[in-house]
Amino acid sequence: MGALAALLASRWARRLAIGIALIGTVLLFLLNLRRAGETAGRHAERLQQMERQNDIQRRMLEASSNRPRGRDELADRLRDGRF
Repeated sequence: MGALAALLASRWARRLAIGIALIGTVLLFLLNLRRAGETAGRHAERLQQMERQNDIQRRMLEASSNRPRGRDELADRLRDGRF
């Protein structure tokens, strides 16, 4: 009877250990998935900031390309009302 109880206990212990290992694996997977999601969110936010900065810089370059080249051109634009 003692050998049967030891055998049942060892099977139960093995199943418990496998169950705990599976639960641990699932928890580690979920934590890693969460971390990956946070990283992806940070990268997406950084990309949006870069796009916004690039748009601002592009508009500044376009505006500077249309500026008057000298005093004479500035005076002409002011007289014509194009400035």
